[in-house]
Amino acid sequence: MAGQSPSPAADLALERLCKTYWYPLYAYVRRQGCSPEDAQDLTQGFFARLLKRRDLERVRQEKGRFRSYLLVSLKHYLVNEWQRARTEKRGGENCFIPLDEVLAEERYGMEPAEALTADRIFERRWALTLLDQVLARLKEEYHAAGNGPLFDRLKLWLSDESEGLSQAQVASELGMNENAVKQAFHRLRQRYRLLVREEIANTVAVPGDIEDELRHLIAVLRG
Repeated sequence: MAGQSPSPAADLALERLCKTYWYPLYAYVRRQGCSPEDAQDLTQGFFARLLKRRDLERVRQEKGRFRSYLLVSLKHYLVNEWQRARTEKRGGENCFIPLDEVLAEERYGMEPAEALTADRIFERRWALTLLDQVLARLKEEYHAAGNGPLFDRLKLWLSDESEGLSQAQVASELGMNENAVKQAFHRLRQRYRLLVREEIANTVAVPGDIEDELRHLIAVLRG
């Protein structure tokens, strides 16, 4: 888990979390009125400092949530950067989190036009990014097992994108019977729920926070 004492496993977990949270934090900075270039600089500089100083070890000690800790830390970082009226040089030696700046700005351009606060933008991106991570893991598992076509059809029911697609249609397409499709979707949904819990568990310091964070995730998605 991120926030543990330095080790290869902890470093890998931390790097994965940083990659996951890069865009939600970028969207937050953009919502503050920063240009794409400045937002990229600030987000990258924030992560570079976070990783260099191993600040996340405090998350475990303080029983904090990774999501909340990151946002609070970013706010402090922005205040300090703006007070000094300068940012890290883009592409400098501290840059090691891979990013696609064009893609990030394209994603930001698709954010809703209504006046969402920067905090709400961050929360929403956090929730959707977490679910994207889960779907990516599911896809990898199913494709590795040779069940890619099955996953590609069943995933539509997870996100309400089936548009009237019936179990009979899927069964006919894949050469299965309807009961087999029903059971396959039941297993997919169970695995999906388990992976959501695992992703949440990777972002909290203590197991007791998992249920609270799950409830918060649902509230953000419904909001």
